[in-house]
Amino acid sequence: MKALIVEDKEHIRKALVHLLDLIGTDINVVGECESVKDAVIVANACKPELVFLDINLTDGTGFDFLEQTENFNFKVIFITAYEEFALKALKIGAVDYLLKPVDIDELKIALDKIAVLPIETQRKQINTAKKVLNSDSEILILSLQDSFQILELKDLMFCESDKGYTTFYLNNGKKYVASKSLKEFENKLTNSSFTRPHQSFIVNLKFIEKYDKSGTIHLKNGKKIPVSSRKKDNFVTRLFNWNTD
Repeated sequence: MKALIVEDKEHIRKALVHLLDLIGTDINVVGECESVKDAVIVANACKPELVFLDINLTDGTGFDFLEQTENFNFKVIFITAYEEFALKALKIGAVDYLLKPVDIDELKIALDKIAVLPIETQRKQINTAKKVLNSDSEILILSLQDSFQILELKDLMFCESDKGYTTFYLNNGKKYVASKSLKEFENKLTNSSFTRPHQSFIVNLKFIEKYDKSGTIHLKNGKKIPVSSRKKDNFVTRLFNWNTD
């Protein structure tokens, strides 16, 4: 199997080659590159069957490389540092990855998994991960008990906090419970169209049907949200200044 290593740090590339030799696989490393530009040229010329791909390169990302290659007909194992958001994206896509520095046992597991994975299946997984990475401002990633759940913020009606847990209600009727307090999501949600009118709620302004001056928000699905007295003036100002465009 012909393999290409795309990694901007030489010592990581050399260490990976050494580990592949130790494992004794039939993998033949046909090239090592540190940039998107060079990787595209080498991949188009050598047509590898497997690419070890760093996410952050000197002139772009691993996803830029995948977009620019002439034929995406190879398996991919990502190599990444411990970057929380990048790891969540890869996990959500179920994409195989190796953490730096690469561990020989983890390398063996990744090679075994990738050997039986159809290229088309992996391409879909990578597209999911790419969507997560490119849509940070438009999505929220919830860490649930057995999975990572992607929520599109445009579909999130409101959040409700209760005893350290937060429930997220979507406009399609679905809801998800995360074991974190509302405050931990506040920075992500109180920009754009979201506001926090009460200690226990964050509301998407686009789903408000009306507001009673007595202090109650009526959402389009019939849900009523209280507005606390100390947040009332700020909420009213936010509501009147909100521009859906």
